[in-house]
Amino acid sequence: MPYPDAIAALDHGMSKRPDTQETVQLALELMRRIPRNRKITADELHRQLQDAGIIRDLRSIQRQLKALSAHFGIECDDRSKPHGYRWLPDAEGLALPHLSPQESLLLRLAEEHLRHLLPPKLMKSMDGFFEQARRNLGEGESAKLEREWPHKVRVVATSQPLLPPKILPVVFETVSEALYSNRWLHVEYANASGKRSKADVMPLGLAQQGPGLYLICRFKGYDDDRALALHRIQSAAMSTLDFQRPKDFDLKRYDDEGRFRFGNGERIRLSFSISHDYGRHLLEMPLSSDQVAKEQKDGSLRITATVMDSLLLTQWLQGFGEEVWNVQRQRHAEATD
Repeated sequence: MPYPDAIAALDHGMSKRPDTQETVQLALELMRRIPRNRKITADELHRQLQDAGIIRDLRSIQRQLKALSAHFGIECDDRSKPHGYRWLPDAEGLALPHLSPQESLLLRLAEEHLRHLLPPKLMKSMDGFFEQARRNLGEGESAKLEREWPHKVRVVATSQPLLPPKILPVVFETVSEALYSNRWLHVEYANASGKRSKADVMPLGLAQQGPGLYLICRFKGYDDDRALALHRIQSAAMSTLDFQRPKDFDLKRYDDEGRFRFGNGERIRLSFSISHDYGRHLLEMPLSSDQVAKEQKDGSLRITATVMDSLLLTQWLQGFGEEVWNVQRQRHAEATD
């Protein structure tokens, strides 16, 4: 039976239901998420739909799956419970929406690089699309160039690579959900020396710095912003109480002020001398838009730029050793007086 006719038959078969449009929409959502190379249960599909914000009871999903397996090339393995569903190997599957090779590549890159920057529920709700993208980029000539692309590009570390710290999965999911939903969090946290403390915090942002993930938050009763390393959070519980995001908080500004570089948001006018060989790259990649570079009599460079003061800046300068000298810091307010 052609698929449009099958959907019509499905709609007609469910026409005694109060809302046949919702029935067809649910059928399409289920078909998008049924895999081809493995079986999926009604419970798994139920969770995926919930994560995507589609609320249906389990019995409705089970009835819909039974109807779909009767009209489409979907196999129902009823030899044991819970029943498993998958597209038959020779079935066309659901072509709406059909992912092009370019869209499949984009989804694969998103799955790989955004896994820790998107809410886990959102990632889970996209499982069916990610699987379709992986299948589209499998063996075959149709997507050969797209399949090769991830092997042609790479983000290269600018410092000594470190392995990521271990983050408790339940902590990451709870923190992400509270951040997404604007809910208060109760956390138990161990600092770098191992001292534990408990606090109620307002989650405001999540940032990845190198291999680490950091939660930017405000402690209850305070109005300053702090960063907690996720791998040091021992437990997290999301409150039923929500909050209004502070209008004076901006994650980009927080970063621009050097907070992730262990600074306090103070701008300075920095000047230093650097040997030409070591400072040449600063002529191509300046420290700031107002950087001035002057060649000195001995061939070295005198660099002057307005930057955010931070511990990371100090460590960067110290990393040049004797190739950098005569470092001067002037508060930006003083420099513009």
